[in-house]
Amino acid sequence: MKQFLKKHEALVYSAVGLAALFLLLVAFNYLAATAALRADFTEGKLYTLSGGTKKILRSLQAPVKVKLYISSGEAMPVPLRSFAQRVEDLVHEFKAVASANLVVEKYNPRPDSEEEDAAQLDGIEPQQLMSGEQFYLGLAVSQLERKQAIPVLAPARERLLEYDLVRAVARAGIAERPRIGLMSGLPVLGERFNPMTRQSSEPWVFANELRRDFDVVQVNMTADSIAKDINVLLLIHPRDIEEKVEYALDQFVLRGGKLIAFVDPYAYFDQQPGPMPGMPGMASSSTLPRLFKAWGVEMDPGKVVSDVVFASGGGQRYTPTVLSLNRTAFARDDVVTSQIETLLYAFGGAFSPKPAEGLAAIELVKSSPNSMLVDNMAATAAGDAATRSFQPGGKALPLALRLSGKFKTAFPEGRPVEKTAKPKPAAAVAEPQLKESSRDNVVVLVADVDMLQDGAAVDVQEVFGRRVVVPSNGNLAFAQGLIEQLAADDSLLSLKSRASAFRPLIVVREMEAQAQAQYFGKIKELEDELQKTNDNLQKLQKSPGAGGKAAQILTPEQQAELEAFRRKVAETRKELKELRKNLRQDSERMVFLTKVANIALMPLLVALLGIAVALLRRRQQARATAA
Repeated sequence: MKQFLKKHEALVYSAVGLAALFLLLVAFNYLAATAALRADFTEGKLYTLSGGTKKILRSLQAPVKVKLYISSGEAMPVPLRSFAQRVEDLVHEFKAVASANLVVEKYNPRPDSEEEDAAQLDGIEPQQLMSGEQFYLGLAVSQLERKQAIPVLAPARERLLEYDLVRAVARAGIAERPRIGLMSGLPVLGERFNPMTRQSSEPWVFANELRRDFDVVQVNMTADSIAKDINVLLLIHPRDIEEKVEYALDQFVLRGGKLIAFVDPYAYFDQQPGPMPGMPGMASSSTLPRLFKAWGVEMDPGKVVSDVVFASGGGQRYTPTVLSLNRTAFARDDVVTSQIETLLYAFGGAFSPKPAEGLAAIELVKSSPNSMLVDNMAATAAGDAATRSFQPGGKALPLALRLSGKFKTAFPEGRPVEKTAKPKPAAAVAEPQLKESSRDNVVVLVADVDMLQDGAAVDVQEVFGRRVVVPSNGNLAFAQGLIEQLAADDSLLSLKSRASAFRPLIVVREMEAQAQAQYFGKIKELEDELQKTNDNLQKLQKSPGAGGKAAQILTPEQQAELEAFRRKVAETRKELKELRKNLRQDSERMVFLTKVANIALMPLLVALLGIAVALLRRRQQARATAA
């Protein structure tokens, strides 16, 4: 035996070493599995939960059940398998934080099975493949009798996956629907009879959508206080707002109420009667002058935004004051705007924020740098008239803001005194004035009201005698997202969207804006010269002759000058036409080159690389043969 051990000593030591290493690895894996040590090395921290999510999960008082309905095997499309795994991984991250207060159950709803029946009872919607087969990818969150379902989990909302999941968990723990207040100078909730139009009106689609998710309470536009049970107030178009109402809003914000205000310098859908019978009506405007001043926000109620990058229409219907905003205009890391694709922003204004001490401003929506403010009188101008005097400011204008921090009162001298106010009974004496908010709060400002109107936000169709409402853009989703975020737990306000592969074509936009700016400058010069020449021509034609009457016969010198003016007018108009033609051609060329670069560049590079590799191999073979 000793001889055998001595002969095979190296082999024995190797075997013992391998066995010891195996035992060490098993022990290490066991200890690592039981230890609460986790590391996330993914780009964008895909598996790292935000502080707000952890706070909500740790504050759960009773067990919450999460049911994952994920089809497995061949039933799940290949492109969705990795996404489904990420969903499951994220739910297990929730479980790691919430511990015993989060119960995770996974089901595979096969066709005609009890799991499929359970999925449909929980509100999970089946998705259909081209072959006609169905699969499930959704989840339901429940606590006692309360239930929140996400019928379809889609990769398009992966940026908001954490937000959607934690919102469902938070909602399942709330016994009652969130309560919001609605204060509006427009009939958002409908009205039985309007003395101005002598007609009744139906509630806006926006109002009907709000009533599905919230308990909506109407607040009078003349109210001098906001009820204590209202924590979120939606203010829409406060035209001709009274000082006492602004004071009520001021105290509402200081006591911790969250305010979402839609104001507008030119409310196109709110036409007020003309000053005299027979004269056309005028669009109304709204602002919050005292509150804006206290918060360090300016909005000119007499000017709207004109933007040639996001302009709508074409030809003589080209309208740069009706903005069709796309992804490049939105804050992509904010949960409210990260999934919005388009907004119709019609005749809206812009803010100039210089936040007061203690406040911070975040731009949710902005114009392009190739924009400017124009007077309300020119708001509806279209075609050449809309760009005749266009001079871009070179800086993006904020269209929607979120103010956060500690707010201070806009009425340091106290409650405004009404001249005609009657003394109130002792029981109705006003509460002491708040001078500053005790904790951080949030106010959201949007400089357009028309975006909420049915005419701008939805398309109503009749299908087989049934009224079907189809969203025309992301307007209602944007407004509902704001309300939903502020009405939820305060911890949700800190959540941001996750990493995304989307990269907007910012460079192309900037190049196009610079090209347009050069052209618009030349067009302005030529139009000014054309106007000046026309004025001289009219003066010459109206030059006084004998007897104080307009001259019927011009001198040779006047005729020559007249012809010169006419030639100059014709040449100027021709040059203007050529400039506009070049502008259109340059824009179309830039779009074409961008498409070519995106579609053909990569295949071309691959082909060139393949040719280079083939030539290199042929050269190596030739050298080997020669050797």
